[in-house]
Amino acid sequence: MDGKERAPGGERVLTGDRTTGRLHVGHLVGSLQNRVVLQDRHDLFLLLADVQALTTNFSHPEGLRESVRGIVLDYLAVGIDPQRATIVVQSLVPEIAELTVYYSMFVTVNSLRHNPTIKAEAAERGYNDLYYGFLGYPISQAADITFCKATLVPVGEDQLPHIEQTRKIVRRFNELYGVVFPEPRPLVGRVPRLAGLDGYGKMSKSRNNAIYLDSTQEEVTEKLRAAVTDPARVRATDPGHPEICPVFAYQQAFNEDGAADVHAACSTGRIGCKACKQMVAGLLEEVLQPIRERRQQFAARPDDISQILLTGTERARGIAKETMREVREAMKMNYLAESG
Repeated sequence: MDGKERAPGGERVLTGDRTTGRLHVGHLVGSLQNRVVLQDRHDLFLLLADVQALTTNFSHPEGLRESVRGIVLDYLAVGIDPQRATIVVQSLVPEIAELTVYYSMFVTVNSLRHNPTIKAEAAERGYNDLYYGFLGYPISQAADITFCKATLVPVGEDQLPHIEQTRKIVRRFNELYGVVFPEPRPLVGRVPRLAGLDGYGKMSKSRNNAIYLDSTQEEVTEKLRAAVTDPARVRATDPGHPEICPVFAYQQAFNEDGAADVHAACSTGRIGCKACKQMVAGLLEEVLQPIRERRQQFAARPDDISQILLTGTERARGIAKETMREVREAMKMNYLAESG
C-alpha cells in the first residue's frame, strides 16, 4: 500500500515510542487513543525507537527484541491498523542515522545541554557525565521526524523543547543548503496526566509505578490497593482533596461522565479511598479486558507481527532513500550520482 491510499488529504504525522519495555495506561490515554484517531485522518508513521532506547539501556541490548514485538502487540491491541499506519523499526532505516550525523555538524553542545527535557531526565537519572548518545537525543529525534518529512508531531508539553530543537535544525539546514524540509508543528494533546501509583511524578516504566496494558485483573487490583492517595486524609469520612490524589486522575481519564460526582463525594467525605480504588479497578477492567484478549490473539501469530514490521519498515526506507537523495543533492554530496 502506498502513501496515496492512506488518509487522502491528510498530513504526514510522526510519533512512536522508545522500545524500553511494556506500554501502560498512561500511554493509552496520553497517546495511543489519539493515534487510533489520527490513522484515519493523516499518513501516520509509528517509529519503534530501538536505537534511542540504547541511550539509557546500552548495557542491556538483549531486551530490545522483546520490547519491539511487545509494543507492536500493544499497538494492535488498542486498535492501530497496519493497513492505515506505517509501523517502522528505527534501526532498520540507516538513513535516519546518516541524517543524524549531518545535523550534528551544526548543532552546538550548549544548545543540547540547555534543552529542558534533557536536563530534567539527566537529573532524574542522576547522570553527572552525559553520554554522547544521551546528550544528542534531540538531534536523533530531529532525524526521526524529518526523514519522512513529517509536518505534525503529537507530543506532551514536556516534549515541546525537543520539537522546537527540531524546528531550529530544519531552519538551519534549509538556510545552509536550500529548502528540503518542512518545519514540523507540534500537536499537543490535552488529556489527563496519570500520576504514578507511588505518588512520585508521572506514570513511568522505570519506576514500576504503572498499570500495564497487559496487566491481569488481579494485578490491577493489587496495584491500586497499594496506591498512594490523599496524604491528608486519615478516615474515609474525612473531606478529601481529589485534585492532589493520584487515583482520582484515573476517574478523570476513565469515568468521564461520573468524575465530577466522585470529586464532590470525595470532597465532602461521602466516598472513601478504598471505595474509589474499587471503582477505578472496575473501570480499568472494562477497558483492559478487550485489549488483553486482542493482544493474546495477535501474540499467537508471531509471523504476522514480523510481516507487519517488515512491510512498514520497507515503506519507510523507500521514503527515506528519496529524502536522502534530496539531502545529498542540496549539500553537493552526490558525487557518484554526478559522475554517473
